[in-house]
Amino acid sequence: MNRFISLLAFLLIIVGSGAQAQERKFSVYAVGFYNLENLFDTCHDEGKRDYDFLPEGAYKWNGRKYASKLDNLARVLADMGTDVLPKSVGCAVIGVSEVENAKVLDDLTARKPLADRGYKYCHIEGPDSRGVDCALLYNPRLFTVRDVKLVPYVQSLAKDSNFHTRGFLTVSGTMAGEHVTVVVNHLPSRFNGSFYREQGGRQLRQLKDSLLREDPAVKVIVMGDMNDDPMDKSMAVELGAKRNIKDVGDGDMYNPWWDILAKEGRGTLMYNGGWNLFDQIILSPSLLCRDGKKDYSTLKYFKHQIFTRDYLFQQTGKYKGNPLRTHAGGVWLNGYSDHLPTIVYLVKEQK
Repeated sequence: MNRFISLLAFLLIIVGSGAQAQERKFSVYAVGFYNLENLFDTCHDEGKRDYDFLPEGAYKWNGRKYASKLDNLARVLADMGTDVLPKSVGCAVIGVSEVENAKVLDDLTARKPLADRGYKYCHIEGPDSRGVDCALLYNPRLFTVRDVKLVPYVQSLAKDSNFHTRGFLTVSGTMAGEHVTVVVNHLPSRFNGSFYREQGGRQLRQLKDSLLREDPAVKVIVMGDMNDDPMDKSMAVELGAKRNIKDVGDGDMYNPWWDILAKEGRGTLMYNGGWNLFDQIILSPSLLCRDGKKDYSTLKYFKHQIFTRDYLFQQTGKYKGNPLRTHAGGVWLNGYSDHLPTIVYLVKEQK
């Protein structure tokens, strides 16, 4: 374990100058999220609306298309994090959404680039009527799982008692010798109205607060397809995810994705020619260097990125520059996803 972690200690910061220069070594951990866009197998799951992804369904989903989808996604997942970390390392954990069941996760992690790193996964079958869940892929050499639970999304209106949607996959574990809990979620779609995402933001905040009551030292990472942008009410108000580190109070969180969309105009999915940034990774205060202090003696946020490669985009035609998805207009494009992945990098000084 220690010998493997030492491979990550390539980030060097030189403090001072001349004879007083001091070399400090840091271990780096990449934490990612990726919406896999309808990772379905070719078999019907009882009680789920997966009919479009059957051989006789709308997408004529068959073994060849499924295998190609797995290969494509495995390529992306293996490449994530390698802009900073060695190609043999990649991400320590990756939250994913829109997976049908444990079988597709078995098939995905068996693909060579992921199997070579020994990726495992956490998954609990949820109540979503379409049959899509969230999961967490993890490298057991970098993240040790303590506990896994699926916290349900709770409806507050009687009329919604039969509206079942994805819950909050909550994985508690150890990273860099510290207690880290990752919450992977996929909030209700925009078709359902903002109320349901705002309700989800409140529940995420309540979940985060409960985790901190159980262990005030836990470092909480909330990630997922929020179906909202960072400045929308569900994130900025209900979850309390702030734009700037200086504004993050003890009961708040930090959302590093705000300026990428608001200032740079970049996002993770495109709709009607414009970018949205639904795929966010949001951090509790204990993961931040606050008050201008650069203290990396414990695991801290270092940087973030929307992960891009040329192969993830359409290269020609009307939708050039859009994410290259699996299907469009009923045509199989043999692509990846309608979303781009996101990554945050955490660092800890080696002693």
